[in-house]
Amino acid sequence: MNVVPSSRLIFTLPKAMRLLRHLLPILLIIPSFSALSQKYAYVDTEYILSHLPEYAEAQKELNSLASDWLGEIEEKYEASNQLETAYRAERVLLTSEMRRKREDEISSKRTEATDMQKAKFGVEGELFQKRQELIQPVQEQIFQVLKDLSSSRGYMVIFDKAKDSNMLYTNPKYDISDRVIKELGYTPGETIGGEEEGEADEKGKSLQDRMNDTLDKGKGKIDDRKQQVVNRMGGATGGRPKQ
Repeated sequence: MNVVPSSRLIFTLPKAMRLLRHLLPILLIIPSFSALSQKYAYVDTEYILSHLPEYAEAQKELNSLASDWLGEIEEKYEASNQLETAYRAERVLLTSEMRRKREDEISSKRTEATDMQKAKFGVEGELFQKRQELIQPVQEQIFQVLKDLSSSRGYMVIFDKAKDSNMLYTNPKYDISDRVIKELGYTPGETIGGEEEGEADEKGKSLQDRMNDTLDKGKGKIDDRKQQVVNRMGGATGGRPKQ
C-alpha cells in the first residue's frame, strides 16, 4: 500500500480548502434554481371585488349606515356649537355658578357626540363590526378559489396587488385575477357600479371627507374641554377667564 508522505498531506489540505471555497458559492446557487422552478402568481383583490354584486351591496349598506350615523353626530356637534355661541354672547351677564352650569351643559353635549363617534367609528366600533359581518363572507369566497387554484395548478405563493401592497412591479402574465373572477361565476371586465366612500353628497362632500371632518371636530372639542378646565382653575385662583 502506498503511503502519502506527511509533507504532501500538509500541502494538500490547504489546497482542498481553497477548492471548497470556490465550490461553495456554486453549491449555494443550485437550490436557488430549484426555487425558481416554483410557480408564483398574483391577483388584484380590489379588481376582483369590483365584479361581485354581493360586495357592492355590502358597501352600499355600510355607506348608508355610516352616512346616517355621521348625520346624528354632526347634529350633536352643531347643537353644542349653538349652545356655546349663545353662552359666549351672554357670558358677561352670568354669575360664576351660571357660567359653570352652562359650560357643563356644553361639555355634556360634546361628550355625547364624541362618545357616539367612538362607538360607531372607533377601532372596534359598530361600523368595523358590520364591515366584518358583510365583507368577510365575500373575502372567504375569494380565498377558497385562490386555495383551490393554488392546489390544482401548483402555485407556491399567490400575492395580492391591492393598493396597500409593496409590489413595485408585476408581469401581467402572472396575473390570475380574471381566472378567479371566472371561477366565482362572473365575467371579467363587467364590473358592478357600487357606491364608494369617495362619492360626493348633495353638499359636494364625500363620505370620507365627512368622516374626516367629524374626526377633526372630535379632536378639537377635546382640546376645548381642556381649555375650559384651565379657565376654571384660573377663575378659582383669582385669574381672569378667557372671554
